[in-house]
Amino acid sequence: MDLSGKSAVVTGSGRGLGLAYAEALAAAGASVVINDVDATAAEAAVKKITDAGGSAVAVVAPVGDTATANALVETAVETYGRLDVMVTNAGILRDRVLWKMSDEDFDAVIDVHLRGTFTCARAAAVRMREQDTGGRLILVSSPAGQRGNFGQTNYAAAKAGIVAMARTWALELARARITANAVVPVAATEMTRTIPAFAPLIEEAEKTGDPLPGWLRRDEGFGTAQDAAPLVVFLASDAASEVTGQAIGIGGDKLTLWAHPQEKAPAAYADGGWDADSIAGAWAAGLGSEPETYGIPAPRPPQERQ
Repeated sequence: MDLSGKSAVVTGSGRGLGLAYAEALAAAGASVVINDVDATAAEAAVKKITDAGGSAVAVVAPVGDTATANALVETAVETYGRLDVMVTNAGILRDRVLWKMSDEDFDAVIDVHLRGTFTCARAAAVRMREQDTGGRLILVSSPAGQRGNFGQTNYAAAKAGIVAMARTWALELARARITANAVVPVAATEMTRTIPAFAPLIEEAEKTGDPLPGWLRRDEGFGTAQDAAPLVVFLASDAASEVTGQAIGIGGDKLTLWAHPQEKAPAAYADGGWDADSIAGAWAAGLGSEPETYGIPAPRPPQERQ
């Protein structure tokens, strides 16, 4: 994929997945605006990219408010002359079960993930529409937003909202030839290290220096940050000009397309409408025979699945 002449902003790109996305975009030829709240990490990311022959500058600021979003877009335009790709990756965790989650825990995560995606995408869309040459909005979601996850009310809600925004913006921006897609990565990062099901596997790989086991990469779709980066490059490229409104998962050896929510058969009907008793009867008679699953399943090696 040749992204030469294109300019991209990647939020939260000082480390982890964001850095992997930025490095991959730069390696494909794009000029990149690095963003992070940690100045040291941001400058280190810029140096890593430029030392490899790429082009990058840094904006040190927390995402969420409009001022940061505008500054990111303005930096891309002033430095590179245009903006073609906005990758909204920045995120934080404040995990608590519902009855222990404070207003501050909830608001902080929603502000960075959901509001940050909104303000950055809006600023990018304004610029891309002015340029009238199309563009790419690549929004980073999570399996938690698709299935829910214990202790992550705030994070799951934000990530689900991000997918909904991708679908909405795909409709609104189609005439401007701006695509909007959600990426659903699964990778060993500082954030996934906090998930009990994955933490021991990450720690074991780091301790031994061995790669993640093949069953984990293939069956669970769990790999490194670098494994997830090619999807961002693809979505930023001309090859993905017709791909929009999608939630696409990647991790380890696995690439998948997440289904959009839809009504599930069998449907039930009642002439004149429903009352509570008839709903209970319909549920017992078949409507509730195959309820949807929820939560992210814990990884299980092959020997435990037999």
